[in-house]
Amino acid sequence: MPPRPRLPRLPQLTPPHDARRGYAQHEVLDELRRLILEGNLPPGTGMPLGELAREFGTSAIPVRESLQTLIGEGLIEHKPNLGYRVTQLTAAELRELYLVRERLESTALLAAVPRATAADHRAARESHDRMERAVLTENAVAYHRETREFHLALVRPSGMPRLVHMLEYAWNITEPVQPMVHVTAADRVVLHADHRRQLDAFLARDAEALLAATAQHHARMTGVLDQLPTTSGLLAADSDAVKDI
Repeated sequence: MPPRPRLPRLPQLTPPHDARRGYAQHEVLDELRRLILEGNLPPGTGMPLGELAREFGTSAIPVRESLQTLIGEGLIEHKPNLGYRVTQLTAAELRELYLVRERLESTALLAAVPRATAADHRAARESHDRMERAVLTENAVAYHRETREFHLALVRPSGMPRLVHMLEYAWNITEPVQPMVHVTAADRVVLHADHRRQLDAFLARDAEALLAATAQHHARMTGVLDQLPTTSGLLAADSDAVKDI
């Protein structure tokens, strides 16, 4: 039987709302989700119930319920004899999910362009500004976070909440890899130029130009993904893949 992976040292947790009662279940869930999305728990990290319960000062029940919810969000997977761990993909699965993301995103963008309001345009510009600051300050973690927010700002006006939910789910599964953190600074600048073209087309309500810029961006991302290190632990070997996420 393979050894169960242990929980790494966690950064300081956000204090519970009520220190006297400790962490509520929804706070455990929010904190675990934050730790994964911010890259503090890399792909394949073991999530043992007992150790997590001790970290939060709770019983195993709220931790187990939180992990089950995160399985539904695509951030956690469960393997026999290994228990819970942060979702880890093979290189092929990562490329597949980016293809899924492109198809879902393009469909939502086509609907979003004519429906977007002035407030939606403002939200997209503000998100792009935050990405710009992250590029200028070479803050890779912030750029990764703001990239997701920018893409979602473009699709939320679509009026297709179920489709947007599917896009977020597909995005969640790839989040532990933190692709924008691991690309080179030069690649990040080029990808950011794609985002500028997407924003300009979105603001101009030019659906054709927006879809073309999005297709180019995803094609470029595929090339970037192929350059991710395969020996760093970010990606699983084909034999380790979980086929039923």
